Amino acid sequence: MGTTNVEAPGAVRRLPSGFRVGISDSGYQSEGGFNGPGEPTNSWAHWERSGRAVPAGAANELWDRYPEHLDAAVEAGCDTYRTSVEWARCEPHPGVLDHDAIRHYARILRACHERGIEPVLALQHFTYPDWLGPDLWLDASAPERFARWARIVVEELGEHCSRWVTINEINAAAIGSYLIGYFPPGGRLRRTAMLRATDHMLAAHVRAYDVLHQVQPEAVVGTNTYAFWAYDTDRILSDVLLSRSHGVERHDLREWLAARRDAFHDAVLSDVPSQVRWWDRTVHRSLQAYLRIDQALPAAIEAVHASANERCMDVAQVSWYDPRLATYPRWPGRRSLGRRRWGVDPAHWEQTPSPQHLTRYLQAIAEPSQEIWILENGLCNAIIDGVAHQRPDGWDRPRYIAAHLDAVLDAIELGVDVTAYHHWGLFDSYQWGDYEACFGLRGVDREHGCKLLELDSMGRDSVAALRTLVDARRPTPPPP
Repeated sequence: MGTTNVEAPGAVRRLPSGFRVGISDSGYQSEGGFNGPGEPTNSWAHWERSGRAVPAGAANELWDRYPEHLDAAVEAGCDTYRTSVEWARCEPHPGVLDHDAIRHYARILRACHERGIEPVLALQHFTYPDWLGPDLWLDASAPERFARWARIVVEELGEHCSRWVTINEINAAAIGSYLIGYFPPGGRLRRTAMLRATDHMLAAHVRAYDVLHQVQPEAVVGTNTYAFWAYDTDRILSDVLLSRSHGVERHDLREWLAARRDAFHDAVLSDVPSQVRWWDRTVHRSLQAYLRIDQALPAAIEAVHASANERCMDVAQVSWYDPRLATYPRWPGRRSLGRRRWGVDPAHWEQTPSPQHLTRYLQAIAEPSQEIWILENGLCNAIIDGVAHQRPDGWDRPRYIAAHLDAVLDAIELGVDVTAYHHWGLFDSYQWGDYEACFGLRGVDREHGCKLLELDSMGRDSVAALRTLVDARRPTPPPP
């Protein structure tokens, strides 16, 4: 099946000069070579070995085939690439560094630059060394442990990278680990643990932010947030990091956060039809009452006020999929692609594309003198028992990317400083427990090793679609 027609009639709007379009993935999901005999073990090792998760195995063989992957990113019209440096690979035992692995990451980063690709490197993307135990983020020493890891990375790899993500999706990691059981250790409705993990991860971000800037003053550092639309599971973390730059003292913080909560919800809900807006507000108020997160971040607030830096994030980083948390609950026992699904949270392929809300969200999180990078945005379909499924709603990736790029352009025209868009991901990859969920611009034939396909898993030429969209929207070069 060929590329879907993604261009509408009329003049094509252009991206601003310097805007970057890229790909995102993570090391564990794409590199291969974790948790097997003689391989580095991470925090997913127990789940893989117990059968709770399908082993990641060779994944997409990025570790050995990175030139092929980066060439494919160039083919898609990309000039930036976000991935992670895997702590378990670089420090397989406490205090013991694998310098060969660190040098290999340096080769990958150099290969990016050789192709005109600007790397963005995450220090942690949902995994960490198994030797740190199943509950790293419940330990009060975790922020300092993470700061030491940040120093190792920036001292070893800072020559090749100056754009950083400290911890990927702190909000999703804490919720997934302790409220819905999606990540190890698989806790469910452990509210206190979820809040403690959030507090320690946010404090760890601050400590890593300080270290990165000590070693590399020109560093651009953020932590990407999974867009949930509900302030208390979303924007509150960034606001804590920004509070000092707004002149907010500790004793005024809760009052200031309450005002920011109201403004955020008013902004993002302005695009929601009035007849259902009450439900979103009910969900948001219920989350606020249940979590009481504004009272549960002592370590993070202490780190913010102890920092030498008034603003503890340089750039807002966003993961945008299906943001309306109020629409998440699904009936248990529903049929989804021929199976019964009992979880009330949606499978990736059940999420609803929401480009119509992206512009307003970007306006709601905009801050003076701070860029916004969309670090993840992608559409999921599924491969179940070897059969690739189309989406019942009719969406495909060319349409999805075009709609979200248009929403970004709308925000830019309204004065929002969005400077990067990353698609998740380049190839279908390991999706936290199995290979059923497919997000890639290109598919992977796993029945014949790791054969990287030209089309995506729905049969669309999504690489060509992205390249066409990007080329048409690049700034017109000035006349000679």
